[in-house]
Amino acid sequence: MSSTKTKAVKSRWSKLVWAVPGGLAILFLVVLAAKGMRELPAVQDFITTHPGETHLPAGAPVGFPAWLGWQHFLNAFFILLIIRSGWLVRTNQRPAAHWTRNNTGLLRTKNPPQKISLDLWLHLSLDALWVLNGIVFFVLIFMTGQWMRIVPTSWEIFPNAASTLIQYASLQWPTENGWVNYNSLQVIAYFGTVFIAAPLAVISGIRMSGAWPKNAVKLNKAYPVELARAIHFPVMLYFVLFIIVHVTLVLTTGALRNLNHMYASRDDGSWTGFWFFAVSLVVMIVAWVAARPIILRPIAALTGKLSR
Repeated sequence: MSSTKTKAVKSRWSKLVWAVPGGLAILFLVVLAAKGMRELPAVQDFITTHPGETHLPAGAPVGFPAWLGWQHFLNAFFILLIIRSGWLVRTNQRPAAHWTRNNTGLLRTKNPPQKISLDLWLHLSLDALWVLNGIVFFVLIFMTGQWMRIVPTSWEIFPNAASTLIQYASLQWPTENGWVNYNSLQVIAYFGTVFIAAPLAVISGIRMSGAWPKNAVKLNKAYPVELARAIHFPVMLYFVLFIIVHVTLVLTTGALRNLNHMYASRDDGSWTGFWFFAVSLVVMIVAWVAARPIILRPIAALTGKLSR
């Protein structure tokens, strides 16, 4: 790798690295504030009245089926690579290659194919797989009743979520059992991720893609591409923040039991879920490292023409 390219790569990722110390400083201040709040009698009474969770609707399922574990892995796999490729699209000023779709067969359209970077091709390809996985997920959660675990059904969820936030921030974890019922803050976070952030990512991504009709004047005026860009990047940042917080809490609030819930469909403290998690982590690391032009070029060439 040339020195110029090395500097470009360092500059691209340094923007994220500098966010780490700033985030830790903010976290430290939040913890201090939360610990101070918990000493106040009014806050103690509030936590006693609102311990952190609300009752589920009658008939809500208990536990996690095996399909949900696979969905969780696939979603994590795709979203990780989507974030990586999206960041490269945003920061890579000299793509290693460009891709132009073959305008033949099922891919044939009236509009001439556009030349896009290899990074964008990977991003859009992963988006399609992530959306397909998401459709399967939506169908299954409504067929099996799992939606009841992540959709708020009472206004009591908000004071309970505030109580849970104070407990987490003060580093005095709330008593919980995710196998039976998520705490209120988890419910709001999962609802926001599944039913708000994910759809926003999809509809803003489609608006920015080549699949959007360019000649639909009224539609484009009602939904300008600038609005889609203003939505898409903050949603990506939300996913990054969600992943960091989610993984941190999984590993610090009973790692073995939590990993068994997500990866082994069992509610105990065995190491089964951990080993499934370890294998999935290796798969994601391998995919991250393998997502390089030398490997992506022949795959992209199956559906288009490559040029430098």
